[in-house]
Amino acid sequence: MGVTKGPQLAKDLTEVSVAPDTYHVSPEPMLLIADLHGALALCLHDEGRGVGGLLHLKFMGGTGRPSDVTDNTLSSVLVVLDKFKRAVLGNSARRDEVQARILAHALPPTDAGEPSASLVDLIQADLADGKIACGSQTMRRTEGVRVCFQPVEGRVWICGPNNLRSSRRAQLS
Repeated sequence: MGVTKGPQLAKDLTEVSVAPDTYHVSPEPMLLIADLHGALALCLHDEGRGVGGLLHLKFMGGTGRPSDVTDNTLSSVLVVLDKFKRAVLGNSARRDEVQARILAHALPPTDAGEPSASLVDLIQADLADGKIACGSQTMRRTEGVRVCFQPVEGRVWICGPNNLRSSRRAQLS
């Protein structure tokens, strides 16, 4: 996935805030926004269908840090992930036109050990099983981040929580 700089790509688009543990999918030009703090955003774009969506999931345990994936977590996340993928991809079998990126925010690590498999790992493995390549980036800091995604274009970028349109933009590729 390459980073590109562009003009005001989000100018005059309707903004839709995606709440934690929900997703939004659209074939229409709009701007999907997720404010991450101890959470991740999965941006999925089907180039062939011109549809994309953003899935916003909080890390389990309420610590703001990645936690171990339990059986209950696995089951509930996979159900939501499956619904989200079906909403974006439909019955499309052309995985070469599908692009995915996970952007995650976590608090800085502590002396406590990190989990061996996190929610990011779980989602990447599920996408890999479906032959969908997925890059990821985890930002470890105390301040939250805002993820902005244009579902029709497949453009995703990160900016501070109070700064929507003036950051560098990355296009899913």
